[in-house]
Amino acid sequence: MNAPVSVFFDFNLPNGTTWFYFSWLLAVALFFKFSRFLSMRNWDVVTLFLLVPGLLIIQGTRANPTPSSEHPAVQIASVIGQGSGHALGAAPSNVAAVGQFGQSRDPSLVSGRWLWWGYLWLLCGTAYFLLRCLLDLTLVQKPALGPNLSFGGLAWLAGALAVCLIAVAFRPYEPPQTRALTPPNGKPNLVNVHGPTTTVGPESATLGQIREQIGARFWLLRGFAVLGHLAVVFGLIFIGRWHFQDTAAGMAAATFYLLLPYTGLYVGQAHHVWPMALVLWSIATYKTPTLAGALLGLAAGTMYFPAVLLPIWVSFYWKRGAGRFLLFFLASVVVSLTIIGLSLWLQGDLESSVREAFSQAAWQPWKEPKTEGFWRDVPTPYRIPIFLLYAAFVILTAVWPWPKNLAHVIALSAGVLIGIQFWYADQGGVYVLWYLPLLLLLVFRPNLEDRRPPQINVETDWLARWKQALGRLVRWMGRKPEPVGSNETLARRASEGGRVARGNESLAPNLRGIAR
Repeated sequence: MNAPVSVFFDFNLPNGTTWFYFSWLLAVALFFKFSRFLSMRNWDVVTLFLLVPGLLIIQGTRANPTPSSEHPAVQIASVIGQGSGHALGAAPSNVAAVGQFGQSRDPSLVSGRWLWWGYLWLLCGTAYFLLRCLLDLTLVQKPALGPNLSFGGLAWLAGALAVCLIAVAFRPYEPPQTRALTPPNGKPNLVNVHGPTTTVGPESATLGQIREQIGARFWLLRGFAVLGHLAVVFGLIFIGRWHFQDTAAGMAAATFYLLLPYTGLYVGQAHHVWPMALVLWSIATYKTPTLAGALLGLAAGTMYFPAVLLPIWVSFYWKRGAGRFLLFFLASVVVSLTIIGLSLWLQGDLESSVREAFSQAAWQPWKEPKTEGFWRDVPTPYRIPIFLLYAAFVILTAVWPWPKNLAHVIALSAGVLIGIQFWYADQGGVYVLWYLPLLLLLVFRPNLEDRRPPQINVETDWLARWKQALGRLVRWMGRKPEPVGSNETLARRASEGGRVARGNESLAPNLRGIAR
């Protein structure tokens, strides 16, 4: 291709820092209400970017990445784009190669202490998000503030952002190449600097099995992750249209989700977006307890941690379908775990997988963590009280507030998922997509005080009719047969004969009148 034509295809996405500033300025232009400068909406728009500096700090401290540490949690630029490579005189050939940008940083920043401060920033920002969720429980009267762009403009921008992120997710990479890097101990290591980035945090056994079945087929792996992001986008639009009665608010939340740097950071990692897609559609189908329970159970059966949302949802459906919600939730969990257990058993990996799961210190606060994160340099006893406070908070959500409406469910669900970041030892604080869509719903939601599950009508409800029919069948099958010559049988037949005789006597005058 000649130069005049190829110049139009020489397109590079911005690096992490540029994307941070660009998306923040665009978000202010789209969603900031300049006529109400001190409104909660404006504060939320600004603070939703609170965690990005912490991620950039972590990325900047990794001067010599190793195979175990080079991952997108600390390399926003490695997923967002590769524009910085040309500024350094290098031309990375793929997305992951931008991780080399961190190697040219100031050596004074290369310190494990700076890495710890980066995770501390993430936990402080996460603490603010938790307080924001608790504050939302007290916000009853909330004005409806629309975005500064029309619905059509937001839809166009969301589509353009989705195309860009999909292009990033599906950008092919070259075969792995290695080069020698000299770590602080002076011994060179061969590190893959051009291969695909590894995942952030451990996958569940279910998603791990899916990945193993797919194998190394890059397109299928990234396609599964992209479908999860699209499910979140359409879920936000659906909730805005049918539960907020404001389609523009749903489209604004979806556009903001695609605009935030966190989405680009994990655009190719399914285990970050898959559970939230299911939780979000559980909220979208909250008027049908059976479907909501099945979706939330599928999330808990495949990623486990959404099970902490169960007390919130059971109390939300109390006397309005809590039994059927819990039944379908447990059935979905059992089916998911059974399928994955049989798959592991057929492959001979069931025992080793269970042993590995129970040996991980990330979710066991009484064990010293070996993975990267805030708690690696903090004594283990300090982590146990945090976990106990979190467990008490989860139990408290079952009874407070009472009764719950849809706004309470969204705020408490986000708060419970945010709380995991404080005690989870494996890079706690980077799992932003586990609760980000719920935060966006808090920002754009109207007054939802009247959004509660509908009452169950036992006369028209299909499950209630099935329950009644099953009860009659059980009573009929459990009834003992009576002997043919028993007194009860004779008395019943006599009474039936009497009713027939009285019926004939009542019909006799009519028959005589007809004969005359």
